[in-house]
Amino acid sequence: MTRLLRILTVLALVAAPAFLLAACGGVPGNAVAEVDGEAIEKSSFDHWMTVAARSGGQPGASVPKPPDYEACVTALRKQQPKPAKGQPKVGDAQLKTQCKQQYESLRDQVVQLLASFQWIEGEAEEMDITVSDKEVDKRIAEIKKQQFPKKGDFEKFLKDSGYTQEDIEVQTRTELLTNKIRDKVTKGKDKVTDAEIRSYYEKNKQRFAQPERRDLRVILTKTKARAEEARKAVDSGSFSAAAKRFSIDQASKAQGGKLPGVAKGQQEKALDDAVFAAEKGELSGPIKTQFGYYIFDVTKVTPATQQSLQESQATIKQLLVSQKQQKAVETFAKDFQEKWQEKTECREGYVTQSCKGAPKPTPTPAVPGQDPSQAPQQAPQQAPQQAPQE
Repeated sequence: MTRLLRILTVLALVAAPAFLLAACGGVPGNAVAEVDGEAIEKSSFDHWMTVAARSGGQPGASVPKPPDYEACVTALRKQQPKPAKGQPKVGDAQLKTQCKQQYESLRDQVVQLLASFQWIEGEAEEMDITVSDKEVDKRIAEIKKQQFPKKGDFEKFLKDSGYTQEDIEVQTRTELLTNKIRDKVTKGKDKVTDAEIRSYYEKNKQRFAQPERRDLRVILTKTKARAEEARKAVDSGSFSAAAKRFSIDQASKAQGGKLPGVAKGQQEKALDDAVFAAEKGELSGPIKTQFGYYIFDVTKVTPATQQSLQESQATIKQLLVSQKQQKAVETFAKDFQEKWQEKTECREGYVTQSCKGAPKPTPTPAVPGQDPSQAPQQAPQQAPQQAPQE
């Protein structure tokens, strides 16, 4: 799923901001960004940074504090394994770089997340879409029943994750708004004509065909001489016994040489050509291949089949409906992203790809000597596993 589509399925929302003082650049003084005149408060940013840090599964996880990252460096220093003999110790500068990357990763994703919350709220208002308190309460009750069946589980989740009850309520409202936006965008996109179905069938007949398949018994040996021995053993005894004695192909050997359902083009060319030229019941080989020498016989031939238009109709209709709905969502998502990005101003130090005038993304370089298990934590694009979700 693309980043644009993930925005449509985001499942959290920042609390509504209070009256804020204006600051330079159009962003209020105690805010990190402003979306269509609505500020994203620094306090909300700090709250969600904590939630994001804890989403890694550590309830007590903390957010690295710029610019010195002293606590983070100290914590990472304690986690560093003893360097191997002859290897240098990881320096504080490297650890600070790691902490800085961790902070910036969390910051970027949280700002993007908080902006997208307001985008969804604003889009729903423009589309005249609403969600009632009753709908929210009903959905939360379902979530608690499904995900928090034991008494105290929900309260423990709130404590461990950093979420508040208000977060859950607004997040659930956003989930329901997102669903309604998607439903409205895809409304009417389930109409498919007989002509469209017929056209798709004619252009994609091979998708509704099954090729001829052959059940085989095979023995693979390293040398031609060994293959000749195996053939003589088959002539004088059973194929299964000969396969277990001579074959070096462990998968078919364990099945007495059986290799079922082989379609043309699945085997090495020399073997493939021989198999589909052979008569049923005819012992063939040795056939030289890059893997060794094969002897084989064909035990069953299943002819090729072609589904008719009528037999394929339901499948094609479902596929075309899905394509139309996907296209509608992608077109909407592109316009949605461009429109709301233009309405989003971010304070210096908090600019992400969601912000107006954002720079093109660049890959994050790896930190020399960084332990992969201590890579920068990621802010959740949606709620943690136990938070309300579809």
